[in-house]
Amino acid sequence: MTEKTQPPAYGPHSASTDLPTQYTPADVEGKLYERWVERGYFAADAKSEKEPYAIVIPPPNVTGSLHLGHAFEHTLIDALTRRKRMQGFETLWQPGMDHAGIATQNVVERELAKEGKSRHDLGREAFVERVWQWKAESGGQISGQMRRLGDGVDWSRERFTMDEGLSQAVQTIFKRLFDDGLIYRAERIINWCPRCLTAISDIEVEYQEDDGELVSIRYGEGEDSLVVATTRAETMLGDTAVAVHPADERYAHLVGRTVRLPLTDRSIPVIADEHVDPEFGTGAVKVTPAHDPNDFEIGRRHGLPQLTIMDEHAIITAHGPFLGLDRLEARSAVVAALRAEGRIVDEKRPYRHSVGHCSRCKTTIEPRLSMQWWVKVAPLAKAAGDAVRDGRVTIHPKEMSARYFEWVDNLHDWCISRQLWWGHRIPVWYGPDGETVCVGPDEEPPSGAGWHQETDVLDTWFSSGLWPFSTLGWPEETESLARFYPNAVLVTGYDILFFWVARMMMFGLYAMDGVPPFHTIALHGMVRDQFGKKMSKSFGNTVNPLDWMDAYGSDAVRFTLARGANPGVDVPIGEDWVQASRNFANKIWNATRFALLNGATVEGDLPSPEEMSSTDRWILSRLHSVVAEVDAYYDDYQFAKLSDALFHFAWDEVFDWYVELSKTTFAAGGRPAEITRRVLGEVLDVTLRLLHPVTPFVTDELWTTLTSGESVVVAAWPRDSGFRDPAAEREIDAVRQLVTEVRRFRADQGLQPGQRVPATLDLTAAAGLAAHEDAIRSLLRLQPAGEDFAATATLPVAGATVALDLSGAIDFEAERKRLTKDLAVAEKELAQTTAKLGNEAFLAKAPDHVVDKIRARRAAAESDISRITDQLSRLP
Repeated sequence: MTEKTQPPAYGPHSASTDLPTQYTPADVEGKLYERWVERGYFAADAKSEKEPYAIVIPPPNVTGSLHLGHAFEHTLIDALTRRKRMQGFETLWQPGMDHAGIATQNVVERELAKEGKSRHDLGREAFVERVWQWKAESGGQISGQMRRLGDGVDWSRERFTMDEGLSQAVQTIFKRLFDDGLIYRAERIINWCPRCLTAISDIEVEYQEDDGELVSIRYGEGEDSLVVATTRAETMLGDTAVAVHPADERYAHLVGRTVRLPLTDRSIPVIADEHVDPEFGTGAVKVTPAHDPNDFEIGRRHGLPQLTIMDEHAIITAHGPFLGLDRLEARSAVVAALRAEGRIVDEKRPYRHSVGHCSRCKTTIEPRLSMQWWVKVAPLAKAAGDAVRDGRVTIHPKEMSARYFEWVDNLHDWCISRQLWWGHRIPVWYGPDGETVCVGPDEEPPSGAGWHQETDVLDTWFSSGLWPFSTLGWPEETESLARFYPNAVLVTGYDILFFWVARMMMFGLYAMDGVPPFHTIALHGMVRDQFGKKMSKSFGNTVNPLDWMDAYGSDAVRFTLARGANPGVDVPIGEDWVQASRNFANKIWNATRFALLNGATVEGDLPSPEEMSSTDRWILSRLHSVVAEVDAYYDDYQFAKLSDALFHFAWDEVFDWYVELSKTTFAAGGRPAEITRRVLGEVLDVTLRLLHPVTPFVTDELWTTLTSGESVVVAAWPRDSGFRDPAAEREIDAVRQLVTEVRRFRADQGLQPGQRVPATLDLTAAAGLAAHEDAIRSLLRLQPAGEDFAATATLPVAGATVALDLSGAIDFEAERKRLTKDLAVAEKELAQTTAKLGNEAFLAKAPDHVVDKIRARRAAAESDISRITDQLSRLP
C-alpha cells in the first residue's frame, strides 16, 4: 500500500436533514423489515451468475419461541449474509423449522388431556391430523420473532422437515442406506423415557445432580462372597453376572465360579472383563445387560443372558414380591429386603450423582433393551472425519477439531427409531411370513393379508441431518441444489457438534457423492448470564430477548450479542450491556443528525489529499485501516473483535474527535468547511455500511437519509483503498493526547466541564499542533490570556506547554484541605493492607480470593496516593 493515495469516491447523492431529534426503534424497525422483504432483498436467484454464498438456519423447533441463544446465533448468521450480499454475492440464507417429533407430540397430547382424551382415543391418523392442525394454528411463532430480530432470510424458500419434498428426501436416503446394508434392526440398549414411551436421543437427555442412595450389597457367602455397590438396587433383579478385572488378584480364585444372587433362587457367574476398574469401589461390579449400556456390552462379550425386568412404564415385571411395583417403589422395597437378609454392607444417603432426565418431560431416563432401527455409522463417520482431515472442511476455531475427531472416530451405531406417531414413519413393511420390505418414494408398498407398516417414526435428527441438501430440492437435480450446494459455512453451537453437525456431514457426503455439505464449520459458544452462569428456568436467570428488543431496540440486542461472540467461547450477557449498546445506537443517530444539520454530504468526488486538512486526512486514513481490519475479522469469524473495532472507531474517533474537531472548521467557514462536510459525509457513509450487518435497522434509516440511496441492504460493501497518512495520524494523536491530559487535569482540580479558564498555549515545539489551536481551545474551554494573566499551573504535554490561570476558578485552600484529607484516607488504607499482607499467619489461612482482594486494595491505595500527591504539587 502507498502511504498517501487518493481516497475513493462513491458517487453523487444529495443529503436530507429529515431526521427526528431522537431515535425510537419501534418507529423504524417494523416498517423497514417489511420494506426489505417486499423489495425482495433477501430472495436468492438460482439463475444468477454471481458467486453463490449459502447458509442454512439451524432449524428451530416448530414448538419453540425465540430465546437468547437463537437471537445470538441468528445475529451472527445474518451479519455474515448481509455483508456477503453487499459484496455482490448471490446470497441465500435458507430458513425453515424442525417438526421436533417428541416435543410437538407432547404439546398436542397436553392439549388433548385438557379435553379428557389421549392420542389413543383419536387413533393414529386422526392424531397426526390434529398435530398438523396445531402446527397451522399455533406453531411457528418463531417466524414473527425472527422478523423482529431482522433476519435476512429468503422467506419464499421456507421449509419444514415434514413437508412433502423433505419427506421424499427422507424416504429416499432411508431406502439407499437400507439397500447398502447401513440400516438394520436389532435389540440394543437405548435411552428410554417411561413417560413419553419412546427411545430418545442423547441430546434429549439432560443430566443433573440428584440425591440418591449408594448401597453396597454382598453377593455370595463367606470367603467366596463379593461386595458390589449400586444406586439402582432394583436392577439387581436382572443381574446375570458379577465382573472383576482380569488382573485383580483379590478375586482371581472366584473367576469362573458362581455366587448366589440375593432375593432370587439364581446363581450367577463371576467373570473377568477389562472394562472393570479395579481401583473403583470394591473392584467388583454387578452386570445387568438389559438395563445398562456398559453391562450390555459386557454381556455381549461373555454371552450373558439379557433379563428384562421392567416394562415400558418402568414397572417391575420380574416374578416375585416386587412384581407390579414402580421402579422407585421397587428400589426401596429391594433395599429393605436386602437389609432384612443382612446383605447390606454399607449405605450412603443422600448420595449426589449425575442422573439423566428426559429434556421434554423431566422423567428419569431408563436404559432399556429394546428392538430398534439403527444406522451402521462406521463408514459414514470415517468419511466425515476424512473430510476434515484432508481439508475439504475447516472447523473454526481449529481447537474444536480435536473434539470433532474424538466424536466421529468413536461413534456407536445410531438408534433412529422412535415410538411416536408424529414424525417420518419408517418406510418398512412386514409380511405374514416374516418378510421385511423397505419401500422407496416411487415404489408401491406390498399389500394383502398380513402386511403392515412399521409403527415407529424416525429420530428428528435423521431428517434434520439432510437439511443442507434436502431444502434445496434433493433428490431432484434442481437449479438451487446445483447453485447453492455445498453451503459456504455452517454457523452453530459447539454443543451440537456431534448431534447435528456430524449427522449432516455423514449424510451429505453419502448422498452427494463425497461432496461435504459446507466448506467451513464456524462454532460459537453458549449464551450465559452476566455472571457466566448457564441460563435456566430453574435458576430464574432466563431472558426473553423480545423484552430487551421492546425496551432497547433490536440493534442494541444484536450488537451486544455480536460484541460478546468470540469463536467457540461462551458469551456472558447482562441487561446493562444492552443498555450500553442502545446508547451506541443513539450516538450514531445523534452524530449523523449533527452532520446533516451542518451540511455533510456524499455528493461529488472527494477533494484531493493536498486540499484536505490533517484532521480530514487523519480520519480517512483511520477509516480505511478499519475497513481492512473489519474485513480480516469477518473472514476469521471474529465477531467480537470486529464489533469492538467498529464501536471504538465510531464512538471514540468519529463521534468524540472528528465531529468535535469539525465544529471549529464549520464555524470558520470557507473552503475548509466545504471539504470537511464532504469528508464527514464520506466517513459516515462508510461507517454506516460497515455497521449495517450487525445493526441493520438504525444504519439503514440513517444511510438512506444521508445518501438518498435505495437501501444500505443492497449498497456496496466498503473497500480498503489503501489510503494511509501516518503523519496526519501522528499529528491528531498528539492533539488528542494534549486535550485528554488537560481535561484530566481540569477534572482533578474540580473544574466543571463547561467552565472557561484563561490559558496560554505554546505549540511551537510540537509539529503540526499550531494549526489546531482554535480547536484545542474550544475543546478545553480555554479563553485567551488577558493582561492580568498569571499562570498557576503549567502542563507540558505532547511537546507543547499549556499554562492555566486557575486563580479565579478554584478556592485553592479548600481544594488543598480536600486533597489532604483524601491523601490521609489513602495512606491509612495502604498501611492496613500492607500490614495484612505482611502477616504470615493471615496469608497461610486466608483463601486465595481474599488475599487477591487485599492486594488489589493495596494497589488502588498506592495509585490514589500517587495521583493525589501529584494534584497537591500542582496547586499554587
